[in-house]
Amino acid sequence: MSVQRLRIRFSRGEEIRFISHLDLMRLWQRALVRAGVSLAYSEGFNPHPRMSIAAPLALGVTSEAELMDIFVDRWSSPHTFSAAVGRQLPQGISITGTYNVPLTLPSLQSQVHSAEYTVRVATGKGEKDVEAALQSLLAKGSLPWEHQRDTGPRRYDLRALIEDLWLIAWQPGGGTIGMRLSCDSRGSGRPEQVAAALGFEKYPESVHRTRLVLITG
Repeated sequence: MSVQRLRIRFSRGEEIRFISHLDLMRLWQRALVRAGVSLAYSEGFNPHPRMSIAAPLALGVTSEAELMDIFVDRWSSPHTFSAAVGRQLPQGISITGTYNVPLTLPSLQSQVHSAEYTVRVATGKGEKDVEAALQSLLAKGSLPWEHQRDTGPRRYDLRALIEDLWLIAWQPGGGTIGMRLSCDSRGSGRPEQVAAALGFEKYPESVHRTRLVLITG
């Protein structure tokens, strides 16, 4: 039986940006076990640790705003937890905050509303052209989009997944764009697709998640 629910905020750096979601969960589970954390397990024929990531990152994306909930059957203070587990984590991942949250809260995934990113792009376009492209895309009522998947093409309205776009910095050769994209039951906006919709031919040089916005605030 769970006695405590902890919400962990953590960062993912360059060193582990190409590990899969499944490998990340295994990494966390090993670190928690080595730190002596007494994880609570689900019931049924195939029990598994009660731990979940808010919104899994795509491969190649770094972040300073990842969230994970874990349930434990032995209480510990957030400070003690962070210190013990932090010593077991590899380079490229670090805990930036640990908090007690009520056991009765809805699942973490269901609380995620949107995500914010900084996206570095390379282009010969000027700053005014980029500003115009941002405003033009935001002014659209819809933007039919097709994404090729292993199971076949997926068609949807990309504009419905874009909450806001803004220019952070620009210099000759490229710059950084801010994006707030939906990340809920409607779908998850993908920064590289938004960059393509803005007219950038090259894949972004980097994508970094800076914030997850929860329904609860």
